[in-house]
Amino acid sequence: MNVIDCNDVSIRYITGDFKSIGLKEYVMRKITHNFYVKEFWADRHITFSLQKGDMLGIIGSNGAGKSTLLKAVTGIMIPTGGSIKTHGKIAALLELASGFDAHMTVRENTYLRGAMLGYTKQFLDDKYDEIIAFAELEEFQDYMFKQLSSGMKSRLAFSIACLVDPDILILDEVLSVGDGAFRKKSGDKMMEILSGGTTGVLVSHSIGQVRELCNKILWLDHGNQIAFSDDVQLYCDAYEEFLATKELPETKEDIVKLAEGFAKRTQKLLHDKQVKESKRLEKVLEKGTSESAVLAAIKILQKSKPEALAPEYAGKS
Repeated sequence: MNVIDCNDVSIRYITGDFKSIGLKEYVMRKITHNFYVKEFWADRHITFSLQKGDMLGIIGSNGAGKSTLLKAVTGIMIPTGGSIKTHGKIAALLELASGFDAHMTVRENTYLRGAMLGYTKQFLDDKYDEIIAFAELEEFQDYMFKQLSSGMKSRLAFSIACLVDPDILILDEVLSVGDGAFRKKSGDKMMEILSGGTTGVLVSHSIGQVRELCNKILWLDHGNQIAFSDDVQLYCDAYEEFLATKELPETKEDIVKLAEGFAKRTQKLLHDKQVKESKRLEKVLEKGTSESAVLAAIKILQKSKPEALAPEYAGKS
């Protein structure tokens, strides 16, 4: 049985006169056909399914419909068309910094946010020290929340939220909070949760995170589904090339071409870097040195750091 079934889901936003006029005026205009309504489709005909233990990475540029789709999966929004079926308890880490009181302390906010997530006071009493330690806020427990940096706020929110033990875990750009060390720690925590059989859905602009954490990938663009696949590396390569070229694929052949283009471009960048490093070394040595000194330096690099040399130098004896 699939844990998540998303079948031909479309989600529409409606704006227009009814947003700014009263009900009576809206009814009168509707009767006379004298009103303005604009439709915006955030997602169109999205279909995918996930089994227990799957980790789906959703990629796409800003405005692709990623966060809107997550809200539909969590039940916050009802699709305009199609259906979403989920099986099990859902935990969603979406807007981490929301739900806090700026004028309450870190300690008070920990209990407030925990209560909003459904934790009991006894549970929070038992876990409080663990929450603060994970968020690295031991010295800030009695500070007002408004006195914290944005990174500290996000660390606290993440630390509270990751105590859950869900069947389905929804993550929207939450693994990018804090500095590099905390991002590593938060990523490890998510892997720990997922290793227990939890099914995950991750929205991230970090393709490296998607490559590392996900076994399935969903590519969206302006609300349209470009691809859903378990070939994560291929589609990540294609997507990175799309970001560089803005050439949107229409077929599997287009995907393969984009991935090949990414590989060639990456190899060229590496080659150019190697050539630059080799030339830099030559310039350092050429002043007042002989050719033998240059060759000796290249031989040293061949043995100790061949990646620093261009291919024509790497194999030179």
